[in-house]
Amino acid sequence: MKVRDVMTKFPAVCTPDMPIESAARLMVNADCGAIPVVGEVAELPIGMITDRDIVVRAVALGRGPEILVREIMSSPAVTVTDDMGLRDCIDLLESRQIRRAIVVDATGRCVGIIATADIAQHASRRKSGELLEKVSRPSITSTTSRSPGAAARSH
Repeated sequence: MKVRDVMTKFPAVCTPDMPIESAARLMVNADCGAIPVVGEVAELPIGMITDRDIVVRAVALGRGPEILVREIMSSPAVTVTDDMGLRDCIDLLESRQIRRAIVVDATGRCVGIIATADIAQHASRRKSGELLEKVSRPSITSTTSRSPGAAARSH
């Protein structure tokens, strides 16, 4: 099975110069908690912003809705290709302890997003449980104390 068979296609995306309030509205409209951040010219993924990023790196620190996505997004982008095998994708998520990755095509453009929830719908209960356990393990550095640039792990 390939990533393209499991991923969520056509995710909402935002740009780094968008206010976080606009990114949050995109999340509400798309009923999701994470949005790829793409460059304005080439539309290639440069990072990801999550509802947790907005809460932990902005709201909890008293920062307003006008701050830009670039100030709190996780960067660089963690990507997988749409033709990658699902097993390899799971291995990457586990090793990086991340719950989702941006899916790109052969040109590097964002074509989807794959999350543990997508995998759980297609993988065995055992494999899904192992993935969730591995990405949920506490890391050495707490994510709440990381700087935005250090919070993501690149691929």
